[in-house]
This record gives sequence, structure tokens and C-alpha cells, in this order.
Amino acid sequence: MEDRNYESGKVNINKARESITKYFFLLCAFLSVIFILLISAFIFNGGYNFIKQVGIKDFIFNSKWKPLDTPASYGISSMIIGSLLVTFLASIMAIPIAIFTSSFLVFDCSPKLYRILKPALNLMAGIPSIIYGFFALTVMVPIMKNLFGGDGMNILTASMLLLIMILPTIISIAESSIRAVPKSYYAGSVALGASHERTVMRVMLPSAKSGIFAGIILGIGRAIGETMAVILVAGNQPRTTFNILKGIRTMTTNIVMEMGYAEGLHREALIATAAVLFIFILIINISFFIFKKRSEKL
Repeated sequence: MEDRNYESGKVNINKARESITKYFFLLCAFLSVIFILLISAFIFNGGYNFIKQVGIKDFIFNSKWKPLDTPASYGISSMIIGSLLVTFLASIMAIPIAIFTSSFLVFDCSPKLYRILKPALNLMAGIPSIIYGFFALTVMVPIMKNLFGGDGMNILTASMLLLIMILPTIISIAESSIRAVPKSYYAGSVALGASHERTVMRVMLPSAKSGIFAGIILGIGRAIGETMAVILVAGNQPRTTFNILKGIRTMTTNIVMEMGYAEGLHREALIATAAVLFIFILIINISFFIFKKRSEKL
């Protein structure tokens, strides 16, 4: 009788713990949604008030950023182009490297080498962005200066820095996605006569495309939102250029550099810039969601 009471009490305790854990995680999820809504409300409210006064044409499609002049100009088209250009260059360089590296880690890397590479990638993902910025400033900028002239602070330098920063994120998620593909896929393809390389490229990677694309989206999101590292090497020049050897200013850099002393309409312009950046992030995530849904139907 005592044993039954003990077992019954133990079961009740376990159920209570499960209930507490369940509602704790529910509370965390609820708070996350609330915080996102509050941040969105603050950013879009400030951005809407500014755009209502200045107009979307003079804000989005104007390249002249002179908030302290009389009359002031708040055009951010040059910074939008700069942000997209740096992110695009970093992404097209990082994606193939990340995919091939993750494939190597899953299929061809020896256990001894894996025990070195995997912790190194995890360490890279945890390094603060300002450390990457100082590394680029002291190592990459002088190299670029010697190779191409100028001061070395340009679009190419910033893109290569972001390439290094987003690689660990994409590689880790892509590796996990490839490992989640059933091993029978690989065995079946090889049994049918396909080579190792063809099996990896034509069977395993396509089967893991949803997870790989998720890693790419997260990498792009980090690249377009990076600030402290880019501020040290991009040149910080608010101008429209497609020359990768010239300096530019990104939207995040502009916000960080001027928010400390901005006031009035100038401050609202920076908040509106943050709203534009937030919209870009939303577009990227919605595009991933649509792509994932279509992939699941195929």
C-alpha cells in the first residue's frame, strides 16, 4: 500500500513539473511575441510620422543625406543600395563555400579533423562582431590598400568581412540539415551506380534544401543587419556607387553614427531608416516561408 502511494505521489510530482515547464515555455513564447509587437509598433510609428512629413519620394528615392543643412535633406537611397550591395556580394561568396564545407564535414571529413573544425566553427559564431571589425581594420584593410590603392575601406572589404562572419551560421545549419537526410538515400543512390560526388550533389543536397535555405536566410539577415564590424571598414561615405573599390555607408551604420546626437526630425529619420531595414528583413523571411511551402508541395 505504501509503495502504491509512493508511486502515485511520484507521478503527481512529475505531472506538476511537466505542467510548470509547459506553462513556462508558453509564457516565454508569449513574451517573445509581445516584444516583437512592441518593437514593431515603436519603429513603424516613428517611421510613419517622419514619412508623413517628408514624403516617401524624398526619403527612399533621394540620395542626398544632409540632415544638418538648411534646408535639410533625408534621402537614404544611397544607403539602401550600399546595404544591398554589400549583403549581395557577401552572400554570393559565402553560399557556395558554406554548402561545400558542410558537405565535406558530413561526408568526407575524418573524425580527427572534425573534432578540430567543428569547435572552431562554433567559436567563430560566438566571436563578437567588433572583434571581427578590428581584425578587418588591422589585417584586411592594409591588404586591400596595397592591392587596389585608396584607403582600403570599401565595399569589397566590407563584403569579405561579412563573408567570414556569416559562414559559421550557414555551415552549421546546412550541416545539420544534411545529417537529417536518411542515410538510405545515399546508400540507395550509390547502389544504383551513382558516384559519391553525384550522390552528394544530386541526392543529398536537394533533399536538405529546405534547411540549407534556412541557413542562407539567417546568414543574409545577419549580413544586412550587421553594424559594428561594417562601420570600421566600409568607408562610411553616404554616396551612390556600384564601384566595389569605393567606400559606402549602410543603413545600420548611419543609424549608429548619428543617433547619439540626433534630435527632432533628424532622429525620426533614423527611426524611419530602421523601419526600412526591418521591412527588408521581413521580406527576406516571408520569401523563405513561401519558398519552403512550395518546396514541400513538390
